[in-house]
Amino acid sequence: MTLRFTVFLCFLFSFSAIHAQEIALLKYQGGGDWYSNPTSLPNLIKYCNQNIHTNIKEQPVTVTPDNEDLFQYPFIHMTGHGNVFLSDLEAENLRKYLLSGGFLHIDDNYGMNNYIRKEIKKIFPYKELEEIPASHPIFSAAFAFPNGLPKIHEHDGLAPQAFGIFDKDRLILIFTFESDLGDGWEDPAVHNDIPEVRTKALQMGANIIKYAFEH
Repeated sequence: MTLRFTVFLCFLFSFSAIHAQEIALLKYQGGGDWYSNPTSLPNLIKYCNQNIHTNIKEQPVTVTPDNEDLFQYPFIHMTGHGNVFLSDLEAENLRKYLLSGGFLHIDDNYGMNNYIRKEIKKIFPYKELEEIPASHPIFSAAFAFPNGLPKIHEHDGLAPQAFGIFDKDRLILIFTFESDLGDGWEDPAVHNDIPEVRTKALQMGANIIKYAFEH
């Protein structure tokens, strides 16, 4: 990485720390519904601004993996139910983004797991997804989850799991599986979740945002 590029990235991330920050939704190829849960991110943003003192613009932007605009956002969210495809250029751009200080949250909205793992391998051919222990700071960044990732919606009777990619000691990518956090962030009328379940989802989302902004 050149000195000029490093200075540019430092400027972007320090600028966003002072002014209202923006987070982005990743629009990917492959036919999967990257646009699912349309109310989830706006609701999470509102919750974070009210409860953990963030200053995030109310509406997330949409960005593609190959776009240089990716580097403007300290936090990128990705979700869906189906197929995902990243070109070599997109995988390389995402790798540079993550190693330069960015953060990617991938939330399996049920049906994404079999596809996303091979695409993560394109981004980081020499790294493996690791299960994140409940003791990791992401589970206590703002709200305590002593047992790790909470269960929001039931599908296969499997326990929720959080997997990560690390750069040295920094978690740079989290893949939340069998939890459906994004469903829990949606407007209450969408899934009719009881308030306690929806609060758990929002609190865990706030933990992910806080960790991403601070590491």
